[in-house]
Amino acid sequence: MLGPLMMSRERYNAPLYDFSLLWVVLSLLAFGMVMVYSASIAYADASKMFGHNSVYFLTRQAIYIAIGLLAATVAFQIPMNSWQKMSPYLFIGGVMLLVMVLIPGIGKVVNGSRRWISLLVMNLQPSELVKLFIAMYAADYAVRKASLMHDFKKGFLPMVGVMALVGFLLLKEPDFGAFTVTAAIAFSIMWLGGVHLKIFIAMLGAVPLAVIAMIVMEPYRLERMRGFLNPFDDPFDTGYQLSHALIAFGRGEFWGVGLGGSVEKLLYLPEAHTDFLLAVVAEELGFVGVTVVVLLFAWLVIRAFSIAKEAVANERYYAALLAQGIGVWIGAQGFINMGVNMGLLPTKGLTLPLLSYGGSGILANCIAMAVLLRIDHENRRLQKGLTV
Repeated sequence: MLGPLMMSRERYNAPLYDFSLLWVVLSLLAFGMVMVYSASIAYADASKMFGHNSVYFLTRQAIYIAIGLLAATVAFQIPMNSWQKMSPYLFIGGVMLLVMVLIPGIGKVVNGSRRWISLLVMNLQPSELVKLFIAMYAADYAVRKASLMHDFKKGFLPMVGVMALVGFLLLKEPDFGAFTVTAAIAFSIMWLGGVHLKIFIAMLGAVPLAVIAMIVMEPYRLERMRGFLNPFDDPFDTGYQLSHALIAFGRGEFWGVGLGGSVEKLLYLPEAHTDFLLAVVAEELGFVGVTVVVLLFAWLVIRAFSIAKEAVANERYYAALLAQGIGVWIGAQGFINMGVNMGLLPTKGLTLPLLSYGGSGILANCIAMAVLLRIDHENRRLQKGLTV
């Protein structure tokens, strides 16, 4: 008699917010800001472009995090049924931004890629927001088409057409890394949403062929693949980034050389504060530091799927699929970035979520975490018999 009563009382007294999730996200943001400063201080101090200001990237990252947290606060206030209604329109807006970024005079070219739109105070990278919008759209699509998900033509093929459009726009920038992540998000949600197993297996079989074709068609991707397979065969050209990332990992050993003690960040390792931030973490904080980062990301992904499971129990299928999509996004992008840093995957222009320098990435990540917190918040309210 007392067991069920005590369990119901504990559930009633449970907090309405997942403070553990919130603190992990805030910890990653804070740790990322420290490591961005450590990784960028020499680069910023040596560059005339940044006014020889050693705190240039630290200051901007702090501003980006403040903007991201403000946007997250607003996003958290929006109920999930409102997010579901807005999903198609947000996706259309994201596609329009991807078109705009390709227009000369609007899209900003950096290192040969046209991925940014200048907003004066910061550069907006539409592909970062599209990752969130495609997760929302795919979740809404899977719920609306639930009765047709087993049908290849009526259920699966329309989403393939949508992803072909998004993929075409992303590859025109070019941004192969973002295309990989958005495809992983969309098709994972479709599978979780009820796509027939045979269709999903066929798609998985087609993916390697498509990737090989895209690599062969673009000479620079083929060069990256060669540099990935043998980075030390040409350490001053195609294997330059990876060879220095591996040197950073090797120098870090178990405990690292100490915070701020990295040699590779002293203008040897390119993009040390963005794509290769983990290599600096490995050098300065060693195996221990990298393990902590990996465990925190693993915890985020596991928590996202746990929240999704709770949403399914409450028959909130859009919220469940969106939580899973966010988990896939953070997990896939984190895995690819870590794999690139460790030499397990070819070089991609993907940052480490919540950690790496970049305004658009931080903004999109913060909003995604706020939406995940909102899903959990509504789950907890329903468990207490409250309205959402």
